[in-house]
Amino acid sequence: MRVKICGITRQEDLLAAVAAGADALGFVFAPRSRRVLDPDTAAALARRVPPFVSRVGLFMDQDSEQVRRILDRVPLSLLQFHGHEDAAFCRRFGLPYIKALAMGSAPSLAHAARSFADAAGLLLDSHRSGETGGTGRTFDWAGVPDLELPLILAGGLTPDNVRQAVRQVRPWAVDVSSGVEDAPGIKNAEKMKIFISEAKSEY
Repeated sequence: MRVKICGITRQEDLLAAVAAGADALGFVFAPRSRRVLDPDTAAALARRVPPFVSRVGLFMDQDSEQVRRILDRVPLSLLQFHGHEDAAFCRRFGLPYIKALAMGSAPSLAHAARSFADAAGLLLDSHRSGETGGTGRTFDWAGVPDLELPLILAGGLTPDNVRQAVRQVRPWAVDVSSGVEDAPGIKNAEKMKIFISEAKSEY
């Protein structure tokens, strides 16, 4: 089980997440997010990420020039697209990508798996189409089908429910933001530690 801590905005949270065993850290560049980072801050944080921890950049309906300007400044290893981007857009930056699906809008997962067949994985989040995620809401985990693409489960996960979520869905990874925060963008080190421990306890 892999765990991504998303919405990192502070160095102390980054270091605490890594110490707790996070496999990936998310840096948000979607302008409407409460956890959005400017490229300079993100670059400084990314430089503190040790080897074998992925640096994930989250984008939403930004044009290719905006994405490239950030990639010129921030050493990301994986891209995560939360908007209406199609597969051709997602793949044009030369990095592996994840496509987030708004489960609050009841997408067809089978269709998405075909449309984004070259994605590194599909991220299932509880937000509705047009929202940025990080809402703290869950969605109905029942009926999530087995797909060839790795599934990343997100949306409303907390230290209290992540073990059950992993047991029920059996995803490749889980992704958390608000569930380990004291306030938007302000992580709680103890919550991150417990969350990661609970997520990995089933494996």
